[in-house]
Amino acid sequence: MNPSTDDTIAAVSTAPGRGGIGVVRVSGPKTRHIAQALLGRVPVPRRAELHSFMDADGAPIDTGLALFFPAPRSFTGQDVLELHGHGGPVVMDLLLQRLLALGARLATPGEFTQRAYLNDKLDLAQAEAIADLIDSGSAQAARAAVRSLQGEFSARVHELAERVLELRMWIEAAIDFPEEEIDFLADRALGERMTDLRQRFAELAETARQGSLLRDGLTVVIAGRPNAGKSSLLNRLAGYEAAIVTPVPGTTRDVLRERIAIDGLPLHVLDTAGLRDSTDAIEAEGVRRARAEISRADRVLFVVDSADPAAVVAVDDDLSRLPPDVPRTVVFNKIDRSGESVRVVEATTGDAAGSATTTHVYLCAATGVGVDGLREHLKAAIGFHPSTEGALSARTRHLDALRRARAHAETAHTLLAERHAGELVAQELRDAHQALGEITGEVSSDELLGRIFTSFCIGK
Repeated sequence: MNPSTDDTIAAVSTAPGRGGIGVVRVSGPKTRHIAQALLGRVPVPRRAELHSFMDADGAPIDTGLALFFPAPRSFTGQDVLELHGHGGPVVMDLLLQRLLALGARLATPGEFTQRAYLNDKLDLAQAEAIADLIDSGSAQAARAAVRSLQGEFSARVHELAERVLELRMWIEAAIDFPEEEIDFLADRALGERMTDLRQRFAELAETARQGSLLRDGLTVVIAGRPNAGKSSLLNRLAGYEAAIVTPVPGTTRDVLRERIAIDGLPLHVLDTAGLRDSTDAIEAEGVRRARAEISRADRVLFVVDSADPAAVVAVDDDLSRLPPDVPRTVVFNKIDRSGESVRVVEATTGDAAGSATTTHVYLCAATGVGVDGLREHLKAAIGFHPSTEGALSARTRHLDALRRARAHAETAHTLLAERHAGELVAQELRDAHQALGEITGEVSSDELLGRIFTSFCIGK
């Protein structure tokens, strides 16, 4: 974690496997020494040069491009060497082993980006955006990650923090100079600034929430009785034959997972075994796994065969067996056989003692009729807006920090309006400012940094 450490790190930065080009990176104080031994000289800065990469005996390991970026004008802020060779795993490993023999050590996951952060080349939100860009599941998510990487999210956070700081200065001036005839705490302009601050918190929180949805998406479990059409619905949502569909009940035995996107919203869709009691050990295990996934889902699509009167009558009883805290949507499938019309309606389920409003979607998974209505329902259920213009990549920890900062600002507004309690208002604003600092890394801990950077891939 110490940016002044004397060690030099190296890693293969391209994905494992066979490819046309592979990249190995080196960063640290021994980079020039390594370049001299490996290439015969240190390359001209920021210019791609063709070199043979030599082993300890002077024999070539490979021939490729070498790029040298001297400190501090590099990604990590240290001397950096990039070696672009042929992308075979054996070649990459031979080259990496040569670098380790010359004094480098194998980099840990995310260590290059960690050094960039520690050397003030980017802030923590930008560093996380790098991983989000690599892992993005849709074009919209990738564009949002690029915006955050370029500093747009950090700039919004800094702007908000600056306004909090200005209010702190105003409040603390009123506390420090109570003998002044002007009542700073009753100043109309101060109240207007507090109102403006609350509005800006709300806008940034919504932008970050949309960015978090683009990054994390929604985990949807398709559940229901056997032969309700669960696998057909998965195939229709995925756009191809992801699951085997037969008229035989119990065809799906294990959990099938597919990653799809709806207007940029990533969906992690899980097709599960039909929910029923079974003496078949394999099917029973499939049902157990299905219930386990249901308990962890963001939303359950409970599929019902609308052409089966017994299944329709049993809907309330079936839903009562689901975890009560998991949102659910009832999908009445096979309307081509039942004669139902395509629609999305809100319905009351349960008895008088425990009734709840549940969305009912009527469709035919086999033909695709009504599936668009289900897609629109899923987006609306979590407040996702397909337009991603200006969207910013954000993580759960960012949302949590914004939530806490916003709560402190709201408390400060209440204390100011109702009690004119300057000291308490100032403390709430200090806490809000600190929470915002957690987003960009101005306020951080070694434990937090460790969790963030170990989630990166090696070589980044």
